[in-house]
Amino acid sequence: MLGKADAVPMIAVTDLDRARRFYEDKLGLETKDEWGGEGATLKSGDTLINVYRSQFAGTNQATALTFDVDDVEKEVGELKEKGIFFEKYDLPGLEPRGDFYVGEKGFKTAWFKDPDGNILSLVEGGQ
Repeated sequence: MLGKADAVPMIAVTDLDRARRFYEDKLGLETKDEWGGEGATLKSGDTLINVYRSQFAGTNQATALTFDVDDVEKEVGELKEKGIFFEKYDLPGLEPRGDFYVGEKGFKTAWFKDPDGNILSLVEGGQ
């Protein structure tokens, strides 16, 4: 069944060039493949992420993509220097600490959006 198959996140965007600039220049991902102006495959660590042109970009009200990082505070600081704004949420079990949140067992997280409003997050520890 599918438990042995690799899965690739699909992120809908309205403007592919703008999205690539964001994911490459701000987040540091690398383009691995282009699909004739309709999409691209990006690489983050060992993960492939597809971004593609869609009229439904940014309509998901939940987290679309999470980056597992070693240090949320450091990543938040570096992304803020690149003009990334972080989202504020009131969630049970998470205590706000500036632009990130702390939970049980060393868990830390932060949320931000891409240019189309897709919600992305950083996660550290607690797993």
